[in-house]
Amino acid sequence: MSSLSLAVRDSNTMLRRNLLHARRYPSLTLNLLLTPIVLLLLFVYVFGDVMSAGMGGGGGADRSAYIAYVVPGILMMTIGGTVVGTAVSVSNDMTEGIIARFRTMAIHRGSVLIGHVAGSVLQCVASVVLVGVVAVAIGFRSTDATALEWLAALGLLALVALALTWIAVGMGMISPNAEAASNNALPLVVLPLISSAFVPVEAMPGWFQPIAEYQPFTPAIETLRGLLLGTEIGYNGWLAVAWCLALSALGYAWSKSTFNRDPK
Repeated sequence: MSSLSLAVRDSNTMLRRNLLHARRYPSLTLNLLLTPIVLLLLFVYVFGDVMSAGMGGGGGADRSAYIAYVVPGILMMTIGGTVVGTAVSVSNDMTEGIIARFRTMAIHRGSVLIGHVAGSVLQCVASVVLVGVVAVAIGFRSTDATALEWLAALGLLALVALALTWIAVGMGMISPNAEAASNNALPLVVLPLISSAFVPVEAMPGWFQPIAEYQPFTPAIETLRGLLLGTEIGYNGWLAVAWCLALSALGYAWSKSTFNRDPK
């Protein structure tokens, strides 16, 4: 069997293993999924009128403008929350001895990491779809987006999921236990909160605007918003792709080097 065939076979096996774990222990995934749904409902039904009026929505009676604004940010937050579970899963593998057993077996070394990453990306896509269904149920509409723009939006979400997953894998590998892994991955949940997910950057205090603007989530959210709602994307599309590629490369190099030098 060629090296490529061995890598594909073993990666597929590790992917099935991780998906089986997610199916048998759904509580972590469900807990992480509930956070963006609760935030979506909270900001729409509790703060929606006020936020829409503050953003120039023409009064507090119509939440539809704010629903359209906030959903792209919630979808990105869903990805950030889902990959926290990946960090916890990787940490468990590294500390419970299964990795040591894998090292003694005739399997492709990279398949362990690839299985975690592929499984996490699939879970992220599934979580985004579920949150999107909730968003449509409460009034989100994207009537102007073409099929190509929907495809580009899905591709962007998958690319963000891939980038954040590799970072989460690195965080999980350096964590001594599951609790530490969850804490280490917390910035992936916090960063969307201080981005343009809920209010425009220009509406923030001047000293805070650079924090919101110069981070990976804001250009990704603005690009997704432009694809789904027809707003101006500008240079945000290139920035989002550049952030994703840079984070993917960084996370991959970090995870691979840690996996190779620090068996547990």
